[in-house]
Amino acid sequence: MEENASENRHTTSKPANSSKISLTVPIGHLNENPQDYEISAKAFRDKGNLMKNTIENTHLCNVCGLVFCTKQSLFKHLKIHSNQQDCVCEECGKTFIEGRNLVHHLRIHTSQKPYVCELCSKAFSNTCYLKRHMHMHTKEKPYVCEECNKAFSQSYHLKRHMRVHTKEKPYACEVCIKTFARSDKLLSHLLIHSEEKPYACKTCSKAFTQRGTLTAHLHVHTKERHYSCDVCSKALSDRRNFKRHLRTHTKEKPNVCEVCSKAFSDSHDLKRHLRVHTKEKPYVCEVCSKAFTHSGTLKSHLLIHSQEKPYVCEVCSKAFTQSGHLKSHLLIHSKKPPHACEICGKTFTQRSKLIHHLCTHTKEKHYSCGVCSEAFSDRRNLKKHLRTHPKEKSNVCEVCSKAFSESYDLKRHLRVHTKEKPYVCEVCSKAFARSDKLKSHLLTHSGEKPYVCEVCYKSFTQRISLKRHLLIHAKEKS
Repeated sequence: MEENASENRHTTSKPANSSKISLTVPIGHLNENPQDYEISAKAFRDKGNLMKNTIENTHLCNVCGLVFCTKQSLFKHLKIHSNQQDCVCEECGKTFIEGRNLVHHLRIHTSQKPYVCELCSKAFSNTCYLKRHMHMHTKEKPYVCEECNKAFSQSYHLKRHMRVHTKEKPYACEVCIKTFARSDKLLSHLLIHSEEKPYACKTCSKAFTQRGTLTAHLHVHTKERHYSCDVCSKALSDRRNFKRHLRTHTKEKPNVCEVCSKAFSDSHDLKRHLRVHTKEKPYVCEVCSKAFTHSGTLKSHLLIHSQEKPYVCEVCSKAFTQSGHLKSHLLIHSKKPPHACEICGKTFTQRSKLIHHLCTHTKEKHYSCGVCSEAFSDRRNLKKHLRTHPKEKSNVCEVCSKAFSESYDLKRHLRVHTKEKPYVCEVCSKAFARSDKLKSHLLTHSGEKPYVCEVCYKSFTQRISLKRHLLIHAKEKS
């Protein structure tokens, strides 16, 4: 209120000519004598010459020495000192210093909206809201960020934008302590914990936690593709996917990891990558409590428990739990590797292997050692290299004194002594001490052979079997 009052203050360079400044103040509101409001010009000047006045009928506050141009401004200001709030809403008991503020407030209860936009007929309860709304039509953006010069039509949008620079996240989830810069993002996040899905598709009844996800889903039914790429004419239904697609042409990667400087074209990919550093595994299997960094990995894992095989080969009707296994299987029928190097013509069954191969031509080395900064073109070579750096082995087995650098490795090792085998096959009840051993075992039941030889396309259930098989081709070459 003091800030508003200050707008009505008046100062000049000369002292008042009259010896007295008369103030008219309603006595009933202040419970003081009228003579208390006759202040001498000398007393006024003794305030440190902060305020001097030559205009007649200027109104001075005798409590703090502030000067106002109108009686109404002084009257409003004096209520600050008297702590008087005589305008009370009979509906909710809220009190106001000014009657007009009470009038504005009452429209919340009456739903009265007397201020109408002449352009679109939208109505508002307050002139401020109408004024703010008009920026939408005029395209005026008076609120400018001092950091990046981005402009906004509303002050609140600027305030919210500033959190991008300050990294402030004032909205915290009480369940998992995750923080957000915006309240609407927190509300959307809370639906994850409540498992509430308020946005339902009217066509197929599929429900979603966020409105945006439902909007994107609706394009599945309508087949609408509003976003067309000017470079390759590809059409997409989702704006976010369209933006992501454009970066395949521009090679732009604006999302950079602050830990290892790796760049990504999409913010979601960066968020997912950060879990490599934080070791966060937010997706937990409700059956065996195994945790995963990605939701897709958990989804694939759940098929092990359900024995569901949604991916079916159209040639021989063989079914698989994962789409990757089906793709590998299809190579048996095609006998033609789908990924070929444009430089040397070498073919590969998997796109990831082609990408690794291309590094031999470009000499790019994306994988850097955090200990000695040596770089490698292949992730596996980096893993091999890391073993050359001795790690501190602080996790010691109390039974045999064997030490491990990771607590998880110690936990797994202890099963050697306890004979514990927590991973059980639901088909034949065979138990295993390690999850990867169970995973390999399950392939003997499903008949899946995800490991394919790129020379003769023979497939195997285990990676070690493929490695042994490759030695046959190595001998043939020699």
